[in-house]
Amino acid sequence: MTAEPISEAAVPDAEPTSRWPVPPADGWTVDDLFTLPDLPPHTELIDGSLVFVSPQRDFHSIVIDLLVGGLRRTVPPRFKVRREMTVVIDRKNGPEPDISVLHGEAVTGRSQTLFRAADVVLAVEVVSPDSESRDRDTKPRKYAAAGIDHFWLVEMVGEEERPVVYVYERDPVTKSYTVTGIHHDRLKVSVPFEIDIDLSEIDSL
Repeated sequence: MTAEPISEAAVPDAEPTSRWPVPPADGWTVDDLFTLPDLPPHTELIDGSLVFVSPQRDFHSIVIDLLVGGLRRTVPPRFKVRREMTVVIDRKNGPEPDISVLHGEAVTGRSQTLFRAADVVLAVEVVSPDSESRDRDTKPRKYAAAGIDHFWLVEMVGEEERPVVYVYERDPVTKSYTVTGIHHDRLKVSVPFEIDIDLSEIDSL
């Protein structure tokens, strides 16, 4: 959800409580994202609006674990794999991909809280009910425009609630993503490096 101010008139005679911050007229910036007090964990900034994360489904959590583990098994030393870290695209956009594969030199210390879009080789989003539009449309468009060459979108399908992974590559002319594969039981690709993940392992997690 997007942060909006709470009107005191809407809660007559209520005791003072903490309230969502009132956004400035031209929206929040990435600097605000890292300095506003008491923001919920994993708050994102999309087009100058704060976006709060709803409680996570079990599917979301274990798919991230499965993919992170699979990526780390084969990732070359020149890359690093991180989960749920802010990626700064511009001063009005600081989304948090579920998984990012980064150039290794972008990781500078354990207290680091953000990366730049130029640091990211692959961004992964696992679709949640409350973020379908952002995961399927808003964020991929922004990732592609920012120059992130590879993108995966993960959906839950079927009665068995298995993951299906849609793999995209960026067209440098149109600066948009083109789907290059749809993977159900096994995710095997050669870019941005050799990756082979048994998606059926989700049943044992």
